[in-house]
Amino acid sequence: MEPVYGTVIQAARLVWRVQGLKFTITGVENLPVTGGAVIAINHTSYFDFTFAGLPAYKQHRGRKVRFMAKKEVFDSKVSGPIMRSLRHIPVDRDSGAQSFSEACQRLKEGELVGVYPEATISRSFEIKEFKSGAARMAIAADVPIIPHIIWGAQRIWTKGHPRKMWRPKVPISITVGEPIYPTLPAAELTALLHSRMQHLLERAQDAYGPHPHGEFWVPHRLGGGAPTLAEANRMDLEEATQKAQAKAARRDERSAPGDPPE
Repeated sequence: MEPVYGTVIQAARLVWRVQGLKFTITGVENLPVTGGAVIAINHTSYFDFTFAGLPAYKQHRGRKVRFMAKKEVFDSKVSGPIMRSLRHIPVDRDSGAQSFSEACQRLKEGELVGVYPEATISRSFEIKEFKSGAARMAIAADVPIIPHIIWGAQRIWTKGHPRKMWRPKVPISITVGEPIYPTLPAAELTALLHSRMQHLLERAQDAYGPHPHGEFWVPHRLGGGAPTLAEANRMDLEEATQKAQAKAARRDERSAPGDPPE
């Protein structure tokens, strides 16, 4: 029994009802009833993780997903205790060996581990280039990868746009793909996962309904106002460069000698 996890889920459901969200979930039969699996999720919103665990929880009597999340979330005095009580997995992006090892152990113990192969939110709302972590974990733990596509969450809160938390009343689509078994080397398995998730994304978009021309949450490919994948990659690179420079400046300040005595 995990009373904290159950309480958090019920609280989330209450928030969703108040917000008027409308869920469409397909492909739940692709989730394993027992045993470990890597839950690979596309990343378009700050709320993706709250929706990604819903298919397993609803379909299989409360199966829970342990999400891999950046260490800073665990360092927070507010979110840290909650994340640890839910047994999610902290990721230090400068040194990921420990989190990789912990995730593999959880998978071998029969847990579902949620990962974002894109690592960061896709500003274009297209599928970005993948990191190989999901594939390497599946191979190391000998478990399948279950692709998940979430569509519509970017309308509530995403990078570079204001939050629309109060009664957004938007439809949220969650599509669960067929298991991908770790029978290929990591690079090839990653490429296969990317291809499958691209196909699932396009299928989810086709079924979602109208994508109004020029809207910020609609991909450029569908006539929307989102940047192209290439433009979004350039924005990500600029942001990463700025963060690296700021981090280096802070490090230099800490290592600088004190002012000389007068």
